[in-house]
Amino acid sequence: MLTARSHTTLLMASSPRIPVWLRTLCLTLLLLTALLWMGAVGFLWVRQERLLFAPEVLAQDHAFTQADTQEEWVDVPGARLHALHLRQPLRNGQRHTKGIVFYLHGNAGNVATWYTNHDYWLQSGYDLFMLDYRGFGKSSGHIQNEAQLHDDVMRAWQQVAREYVGLKHVIFGRSLGSGLATRLAMQVHSDLLILVSPYQSIEALATSIYPWVPPVVLRYPMHTDQWLPHVPGRIVIFHGDRDTLIPFSHAQALKRLQARAQLIRVDGAGHGDIQAFPIYTQALSQILAQP
Repeated sequence: MLTARSHTTLLMASSPRIPVWLRTLCLTLLLLTALLWMGAVGFLWVRQERLLFAPEVLAQDHAFTQADTQEEWVDVPGARLHALHLRQPLRNGQRHTKGIVFYLHGNAGNVATWYTNHDYWLQSGYDLFMLDYRGFGKSSGHIQNEAQLHDDVMRAWQQVAREYVGLKHVIFGRSLGSGLATRLAMQVHSDLLILVSPYQSIEALATSIYPWVPPVVLRYPMHTDQWLPHVPGRIVIFHGDRDTLIPFSHAQALKRLQARAQLIRVDGAGHGDIQAFPIYTQALSQILAQP
């Protein structure tokens, strides 16, 4: 008759033993996987700015020839930011403008590549201020962290907004600039916040593409979803339903977070061509024309 102890001993004796070489192989593979993961995460930490931002540098003597457009500078700690400022032309010796559109562009190019619709903004009746971030266009310096980006944007806003006291203030953010614009609109008075192709957050976008990356590694989480509910003014969101870079679902998520926001779906538009669709340009003109 087998006792419990002898039964256990028999089972252990009859169980196949894992060969030493196989155990060594498994441990080696686990170690290599961990090392590769840590290496990839470390690469993302160190190279984050180069992965997120794609600036194009402009020569300091590059000339902008658009009518009624001036180059301006914003001094920030450790750098000087370049901007274009379109002012409505003089009529009967006086300049008439509805207010200012403070434009924060996407993560690539510079103001020369984004300022392609001069006539459209001229016809809007608004002045336009378009800022280049550090390292973009003629702007000096390098982007080092998210707090620095927000501080630069705030300093630029404070410089330009004082010229438009009593007039309409419109904060406009496209793609990368949508998060910057939202946080700014949460902190200052604005009559209208316009977001074009916005993200719920860079963190949400990044983790959907790279699920193996822990959120703590992301130094630019850009939480539009946390800031938008606290924006007091009017909010309009444009997003293309064929956007493969920032899916339309991000705009839907933002709409759920802020019921007052107006979401305009641009059928057929992707991420970089939304401005080519009449539903976008016409709706934007109507929104800007409203008192």
